[in-house]
Amino acid sequence: MSYADTLFIQNCRDILEHGVWDTDREVRPRWEDDGAPAHTVKKFGIVNRYNLAEEFPLLTLRRTYWKTAVDELLWIWQQKSNNIHDLRGHIWDQWADENGSIGKAYGYQLGVKHQYPEGEFDQVDRVLYDLKHNPASRRIMTNIYTFADLHEMALYPCAYSMTFNVSGDTLNAILNQRSQDMLAANNWNVVQYAVLVHMFAQVSGLRVGELVHVIADAHIYDRHVPVIEQIIQNEPKPAPKFFIDERVRDFYAFTRDSFRVEGYEYSEFTGKIPIAV
Repeated sequence: MSYADTLFIQNCRDILEHGVWDTDREVRPRWEDDGAPAHTVKKFGIVNRYNLAEEFPLLTLRRTYWKTAVDELLWIWQQKSNNIHDLRGHIWDQWADENGSIGKAYGYQLGVKHQYPEGEFDQVDRVLYDLKHNPASRRIMTNIYTFADLHEMALYPCAYSMTFNVSGDTLNAILNQRSQDMLAANNWNVVQYAVLVHMFAQVSGLRVGELVHVIADAHIYDRHVPVIEQIIQNEPKPAPKFFIDERVRDFYAFTRDSFRVEGYEYSEFTGKIPIAV
């Protein structure tokens, strides 16, 4: 059974059985179809650990469109773009303005250059520099939750910071997330940042280690509860095998075709998932 499935089932059962509902207060999200308040049941402070050297954390309880998730990852971390015209998918369309911009969010923040004693770097290039030149550093981090720019962001960052740590010849990382829609986004984000750790490890001559996912507010929307209850009843399947093109040694040379999985079996889900915005 996929370990990602095990954690997902545990997290969702914990939220459903022991979570706290917000039906007693006003909430910002609304259902896209009718504008009704989108309430949630949540748990605070979920921490999941994935050993990427042992298994690629791709959910089998239902299909994760992992290639599309990689597209978004490359859009943010490689292109450092904030314009949906640079993105293959359409998941950001509702947040973009008439020019396709999502404001000073996500990729924009990673591309802002900062001055250091060693020179000028943006956040991604600083990580690449430190992994090669300062692997013992405890300061290898990124953060896109820039308070001064929040008013110019179409959406405040959900997954907002990464901390990288080299132990011996192994790269580990912590993903911090302020908010997580368990149905729509949980495995999507896990897959993205698992791939990112693989990318940074390979171009830095390191082995891949753990991804620790820290979620402050892990929630299930009220209209998602029946869907979650159905999905976690599915029979988990073995995790697929993940492959990365070992010839790529430049972070910016990776493409969506640099990654593949083999043996990905998943339970079919044909229902429609309502979206809260």
